[in-house]
Amino acid sequence: MSDISSQYTAVNPADVPAKILRSGDKLPTVGLGTFGSDRFTHDEIADAVKNAIRLGYRHIDCAAVYGNEKQIGQAIADVIAEGVCTREELFITGKVWNDRHRETEKACQETLDDLQLDYLDLYLIHWPFPNYHAPGCDGDSRNPDSKPFSVEEFMDTWKQCEALVEAGKVRNIGTSNMTIAKFDAVWDKMTIYPAVNEMEMHPCFQQTELFNYCMKNQIQPIGFMPIGSPTRPDRDVAEGDAVDIETPEIQAIAKARGVHPAVICIKWAIKNGQVTIPFSVHPVEYLSNLTSSFQDPLTDEEFASIKNCECGSRLVKGQVFLWEGAKHWKDLWDEDGVIAQ
Repeated sequence: MSDISSQYTAVNPADVPAKILRSGDKLPTVGLGTFGSDRFTHDEIADAVKNAIRLGYRHIDCAAVYGNEKQIGQAIADVIAEGVCTREELFITGKVWNDRHRETEKACQETLDDLQLDYLDLYLIHWPFPNYHAPGCDGDSRNPDSKPFSVEEFMDTWKQCEALVEAGKVRNIGTSNMTIAKFDAVWDKMTIYPAVNEMEMHPCFQQTELFNYCMKNQIQPIGFMPIGSPTRPDRDVAEGDAVDIETPEIQAIAKARGVHPAVICIKWAIKNGQVTIPFSVHPVEYLSNLTSSFQDPLTDEEFASIKNCECGSRLVKGQVFLWEGAKHWKDLWDEDGVIAQ
């Protein structure tokens, strides 16, 4: 028995609800995010992955740009060797970073090698344009080679993703940080449609229009930053950003239930119909996130009250990806329904 299993009671993975993707694959509604290398070491995050799987997690969200896939790959290999689970019981996501869009198949193979896997359950285009910035760069950084969204370049990358499915290296493909306008521009050119769209979603930024669009088109929304990421990097903090766990509605429900406000944010995400991928290296927190997927769901009245938290507070603005001539970070998000050029 691992030390973590003697300290905490593991969740039965079968108790965690799952969403059925268009391929028929099951995606657990709570996964462990692994972006935290600005505050924690790669080994600390890998240890969290290992212990989270021991405690019942079966969904792990990875990305090459996080810089920790080799360590996570060893963690996954260790728990499989221990007999905690089989590879087939895990749902592992990878993502192609912006500087690898022209060589997506090669980038995916590097991820597979680092994660010590023969296939990925899901592979995403991390951002819909190949505008590169160095990991951890200052929020004011700009790359002079950045360009606005290009249908042709996006579809070149998407066709490579489709080839990965055909080759058996990836079971599902999807998008991240997309907009309705961008989906509309490329939809008819796709052979394999996106299984998911990863998007920022939390009570103060609910993205109802995009969420509904995804659901209508059989794209499962995966919400990142579900509690508003109060400890996100300083470069992603701006004046006026909302703090979800401090909103009166979340506070009131948490107080009435005697739980931390973060728990309410996770429960809101589940009742809202999304998959959520909170990050934590602390067992008490990531175990709570997992149990929140099925224990004591929000009432309809509580859920309705959280609609009032919506204030359009986008926390990941993406300003480092702006191109010369772009007027504002909002140009990245096509808020008027038109792709900015």
